[in-house]
Amino acid sequence: MPGSARVHPTYGTAPSCARRTTVTRSERPTDGDTLTPDQIGAMLRDFAARLRARYGGTDERALAAAHRIPPRIVVPLWVHVLTDGQNGRLSRAAVEQQVAVLNAAYGGRLAGAARSTARRVQAADTGVSFRLDGADETTNVQWFQRPHDYRIPIEAALARGGPGTLNLYTAAVGFDMLGFSTFPQWARGRPGLGGVVVDYRSLPGGTFPHFNRGLTAAHEIGHWLGLFHTFENGCQPPGDGVDDTPYEALPTIGCPASKKTCPGPGTDPVHNIMDYAFDSCMWEFTPGQGRRIRAMLAVYRIGVPASSAG
Repeated sequence: MPGSARVHPTYGTAPSCARRTTVTRSERPTDGDTLTPDQIGAMLRDFAARLRARYGGTDERALAAAHRIPPRIVVPLWVHVLTDGQNGRLSRAAVEQQVAVLNAAYGGRLAGAARSTARRVQAADTGVSFRLDGADETTNVQWFQRPHDYRIPIEAALARGGPGTLNLYTAAVGFDMLGFSTFPQWARGRPGLGGVVVDYRSLPGGTFPHFNRGLTAAHEIGHWLGLFHTFENGCQPPGDGVDDTPYEALPTIGCPASKKTCPGPGTDPVHNIMDYAFDSCMWEFTPGQGRRIRAMLAVYRIGVPASSAG
């Protein structure tokens, strides 16, 4: 079942394109957990067709300037904490801290993390924020330990709201894979597969070294909002399909000051939240990514009847 996941970059079994903590490959595994160029092309064409049908054009910059794409969107959020009775429990304060990180990341307010670098950071405010509508806790050993295998019954039992509501689940996803998600193009015809799952140890203050500031949730939610990895398609068009993220041949691992893996203008977007760097080095979305996710929300999730979306 394809989807999108943030994984520790070692092989391991991943359900989708993923963020991993140590990468010795170019995010092209053999287990089917990544998107092919054909899949990405089809998804971008579907998005363009829906954008044209709704707004009469596909120029996201012009549509945003004319305020036809909503300039600001508040996403209702439910957090579902899975436990085995001993492990995985989270306090309300921990949940609220994760939501605060999401709002800082999508609001362009993580740039303070870059003060120790010489690079001037200009993280974009995407125009998207998250409103915590509720949180609950469920004890189920199988669901907690194997959330991907039990994704359909988990979401069938716990998901709240319609296609425009984000359901975020925390469980023991694992150290090789930190989380997984699905894209908005896949909402229709996939009932019960519309949420985001992250490892509970990746939340702010968690126990995963380098991956415990809550950026796994920000990364996976980026996929839920319609963004691909910045290194998608490598140096080949259309890359990730966003016009202001430079092509990137390989995921960013660790915390490099800079890297350049593709010809052409610009260096790799090593600090972009849709890359694979350490949490301490991920702090920005681009203006184009902000326009893309608001457009994706508008055509796939906002005002879409629950009967036509998962």
